[in-house]
Amino acid sequence: MLKLNTDMIEPFVGAEDYKRAMDEAFHAFDTLVSGKGVGGKMTGWLDLPVNISEKTLADCRLVASRWLGTLDVVVVIGIGGSFLGAKCALEAFSHSFASAGERNSPHIVFAGYSLSEDYMSDLLGYLKKKSYGLIVISKSGTTIEPGLAFRILRMNMLKRFGAEDTRRRIVTVTDERDGALRAMSEKYGYTSLSIPSNVGGRYSVLSAVGLLPIAVAGFDIENFIGGAREAREYLMKKTKENPAIIYAALRNIMYRNGKKIEVFANYHPKLKYLGEWLKQLFAESEGKDLKGLFPTTLDFTTDLHSVGQYIQDGERIMFETSILAGSKEVEVIVPKSTDNLDGLDYLVGKTLEHINMMAEKGTRLAHTSGNVPNIYIEMEKIDEWNMGQLFYFFEFSCALSAYMLGVNPFDQPAVDVYKKNLYKLLGRPGYTD
Repeated sequence: MLKLNTDMIEPFVGAEDYKRAMDEAFHAFDTLVSGKGVGGKMTGWLDLPVNISEKTLADCRLVASRWLGTLDVVVVIGIGGSFLGAKCALEAFSHSFASAGERNSPHIVFAGYSLSEDYMSDLLGYLKKKSYGLIVISKSGTTIEPGLAFRILRMNMLKRFGAEDTRRRIVTVTDERDGALRAMSEKYGYTSLSIPSNVGGRYSVLSAVGLLPIAVAGFDIENFIGGAREAREYLMKKTKENPAIIYAALRNIMYRNGKKIEVFANYHPKLKYLGEWLKQLFAESEGKDLKGLFPTTLDFTTDLHSVGQYIQDGERIMFETSILAGSKEVEVIVPKSTDNLDGLDYLVGKTLEHINMMAEKGTRLAHTSGNVPNIYIEMEKIDEWNMGQLFYFFEFSCALSAYMLGVNPFDQPAVDVYKKNLYKLLGRPGYTD
């Protein structure tokens, strides 16, 4: 079970403010679980851990087994919620210097999340002598970044492998019934998994959107879902000990007290992409009607030697939420030097994990003494079970927090503004000056 540590934020929170915020958080809880709030039709993610079908799990395992040992590379095409959750999970689970998952699974790479010509050119060059497949994730199939990546790579596949072999190398994850990608899947006979119509992209990592790439990389999707199921069990209880309720309440107190930025920090390189997923989750869910905390991410201790200066001594406009995780059952111990010219002999015999945790505690004391409140979310270790819990915790907390803010957690109306301008500039039919 995840642990929410609030010791270093409590001095910044008044008793009356906390009571009022908790009452509002309880009301937001009722709104969320009832499905009667604004955007309530998009709360299908709440029950994904218990309602995910055995067919979906079996289909993910089948694709993974079919491609195991036959493909060198699988390109996952998607943008936003269609790739960030999977990217985060794979970065967390994989060996830091591995180019694949476990069991000699294909190397997973990503495309369709930018319009960079250099990136696509490099990718095509990398794939030139590789046997590769595609996982294409999009509800509509018409979003320009993944749509273009799919077109370019599909045409490359057809030229290299022919139509029948290409059909076997493409799997789509798309809307259950509608959309261009669904129509294309049916026309060409691609294996296709469904995104539930009541689950939005940034809340979809526990659906086939996240499960399929995780399975193809060779990781345990049953444990991943199991961890989320455990989180759901304790987060669906309306109690004052519920960590999601407490976290949502504290975030809103910070916002009302003038904090405009939430810094998501971690002390482990494997969690770097967790920050990218969190930025989308909270920014798209809360950044509406001229409201909302601005989410940003930092990697400690690296960024303590750069942005750490601002956090310690800049404007007091932020608070921190740090994600902590225990290490694996391995130890790297500081050895004794022959000369001690670096002056580090006082650390001989200590593990890097111990030193890292002392850095975390030192940072906590430094930042709170500098009037930067800190919240800590602790998990036992980085694995499928604990990451499943963490994903569900943040989704639940974010929805509660957005309802407390008075906005719809499940839409993103401003995202289309740049798209309309882009379509006009590119001359898309139906878009005039």
